[in-house]
Amino acid sequence: MVHIENESHFMKFVSVKIGGCRSVGLICDEQRQVRLLDSRDMLELIGAYEQIGEQLRPNGPSLDLRSVQLEAPIPFPRRDLLCVGKNYREHAREFARSGFDSTAASATDIIPEAPIIFTKAAGAVIGSGQPIRYPHGVSETLDYEAELAVVIGKPGRDISREHAYEHVFGYTIVNDVTARDLQSRHKQWFIGKSLDTFCPMGPWLVTAEEVDPVNLELRCWVNGELRQSANTRDLIFDIPTLIETISAGSTLRSGDIIATGTPMGVGIGFDPPRYLRPGDEVAIEISGLGRLVNTVA
Repeated sequence: MVHIENESHFMKFVSVKIGGCRSVGLICDEQRQVRLLDSRDMLELIGAYEQIGEQLRPNGPSLDLRSVQLEAPIPFPRRDLLCVGKNYREHAREFARSGFDSTAASATDIIPEAPIIFTKAAGAVIGSGQPIRYPHGVSETLDYEAELAVVIGKPGRDISREHAYEHVFGYTIVNDVTARDLQSRHKQWFIGKSLDTFCPMGPWLVTAEEVDPVNLELRCWVNGELRQSANTRDLIFDIPTLIETISAGSTLRSGDIIATGTPMGVGIGFDPPRYLRPGDEVAIEISGLGRLVNTVA
């Protein structure tokens, strides 16, 4: 645990910009303030956390969170995000009905028997409050996907389910924005999910000891209308299974991000589909992880 002036509640890390300079801070929910740390890079903090956690101290005054520019918790991931497709049963079914599912050759393939893993470009990451760019001339079928994201702390390869949580640093929220026409046209998911600004993340990164990942309420609103509502206990493949699968023969590194999949209620699940348009606001909340809000610009 991190102890700061006897307040062990300070477990929400943020990346902020103040006067053009990036810093890492700790959030105090009650006062809605941020207290800056010596570190200016979240990835460095994650990598050194096991050694320095007890010694973390603020190096400046408390600042009103509204007075700083909030960035994604990890503004520049070292590697592309690892993402999971069709990891909630009802979403897998709505995806199959939509006609966009290239992974299901028959009705028996709708619910996957093993995790479907794909990547999303690290360069697509933006923070809460930053605009999702509408790609005029490239796609007209923008969709939202609210997801719990796992951030790896301790590196490892061939990690067993039993030891998976030992490698988790913390959790945050990701909106896996997707251009459905590109996803369908290219018969794979990377291009349609990796356009600039297509990965809102945040608002902060909550350390693992503060979170019960198997019982988190996840909700997503578009322009104030509730579209997605689920609980992480409904995941087809839980977090230990995902970590075991992804790390089999391949090293997970400190700061790697795993987006665990989205539940039912995405735009293509409606008839007709309800795609995002310029001016739409997407807001996502997950229990204890804050509220991620972005507008399509």
